[in-house]
Amino acid sequence: MTGPERARRWSAAELVDLVLDEGTFESWDEPIDIGAHSEAYQAELRAAAAKAGTDESVVTGYGVVRGRPVAFVINEFRFLGGTIGRAAAGRIVAAVRRATAEGLPLLATTASGGTRMQEGTPAFWEMAEISRAVMAHRAAGLPYLVHLRHPTTGGVFASWGSLGHVTVAEPGALVGFLGPKVYEALNGEPFPDGVQRAENLRDHGVIDAVVSTEQLPGLIDLALSVLVDAPSDPSLPLRDVAPPPRGTWESVELTREDTRAGVRDLTRYGSSTTLALNGTEHGERDSSVIVALTRLDGQPCVLVGQDRLRQTPETPLGPAALRQAQRGMALAEELGLPLVTVVDTPGAELSKAAEEGAVAGEIARCIATLTTLTVPTVSVILGQGCGGGALALLPAKHVVATSNAWLSPLPPEGASVIVHGDVAHAPQMAEAQGVAAPALHAAGIVDTIVPELLDDGPEELAVAVAAVVRRALADQLADRPVDQPG
Repeated sequence: MTGPERARRWSAAELVDLVLDEGTFESWDEPIDIGAHSEAYQAELRAAAAKAGTDESVVTGYGVVRGRPVAFVINEFRFLGGTIGRAAAGRIVAAVRRATAEGLPLLATTASGGTRMQEGTPAFWEMAEISRAVMAHRAAGLPYLVHLRHPTTGGVFASWGSLGHVTVAEPGALVGFLGPKVYEALNGEPFPDGVQRAENLRDHGVIDAVVSTEQLPGLIDLALSVLVDAPSDPSLPLRDVAPPPRGTWESVELTREDTRAGVRDLTRYGSSTTLALNGTEHGERDSSVIVALTRLDGQPCVLVGQDRLRQTPETPLGPAALRQAQRGMALAEELGLPLVTVVDTPGAELSKAAEEGAVAGEIARCIATLTTLTVPTVSVILGQGCGGGALALLPAKHVVATSNAWLSPLPPEGASVIVHGDVAHAPQMAEAQGVAAPALHAAGIVDTIVPELLDDGPEELAVAVAAVVRRALADQLADRPVDQPG
């Protein structure tokens, strides 16, 4: 690939210099013995080493990134196209296991054609062994970050290259299961253009972002500030005032205004650090739900929130959004991070596609997952809380609601149609059904109400909510046994 998107191909040594703090590099690599191979293959390996300046296609070790220790595995593409033979695989497994034993976050940056064909099936099998080590690392609650460089294909992408908690790729990078040249040779036609490109995979929710290699240190810093750093002292003020009285229907109408605070305001004004993730990792992406690593008022957490402004008749809250939410829930549990969910939806998608996409089952799975998490959980009813789409993110250990928020099984207009045969009785139905925050508090559904003031803008309300969420998380964290993560 040529052009402005591919300005350079980084070597392993250049990546070490770029990413690690100066003077912190420590190699974990043991010498490679090539004596058991054929003379022809030994000659090929020596030539590859002379070209690449490394003794194998991977470099592993320890270093510090902006003050935080990390372990790393770096592909060297100049060594036989970054392919993974048994020696390279053994080096990767040893590094991953050492990172796990030492409790270190792990960074993998790949550029590989996959399994080394010269070593056949034994090398192919090693992809499973690398994956086994990576999943043991994740099971220990340790972060695994993946950076896909151009090109990353075959067994590397189909194993340890696709197992990161956070996965990004270089702009324009070729990333795919089967290399396009092999596909064309086997099928007699070229692979469709643009499919195996980083940007396309991002757009389909397979990877989290497209990030230039020069930005990699900043991305690692951002991710580890949530995944590794301790909470900082809270700085946002808690409100101790009574909200002005409003009728239930007035509150419902207020939450439907485009200018009202949304989930993105919560990360914009209530957090100092946010790294947005993208998609389900399974080929789906839905912007009506966001998943992010963030620090709300200094508290590291995973945020899963419904974006009201991106839920329209054309782009409703569908099954993919709920599967995206489940990714965030699983991430919080695995990494031992608190989970914050934000409810703000006019309702889940009602369509043939939604039914066939298992929208009801995905709501149920969200509820089931959220109610069985062991990490601290807080749910915020920020505005509209309509139907099963709202219930999917609601049953946390502590439920917060803004004073104008509401929760109902149907839109009040829908309830009015069922009971009265028209929508004109929606205000009365909202009152009768007890949808407003004070009624929810009285019913024991909501634990804490955040008072809204008459002059609240998005920033003021977001700050007030973030402060209450931080306190609710702190209370749960204080009650956790000392040997529990999070």
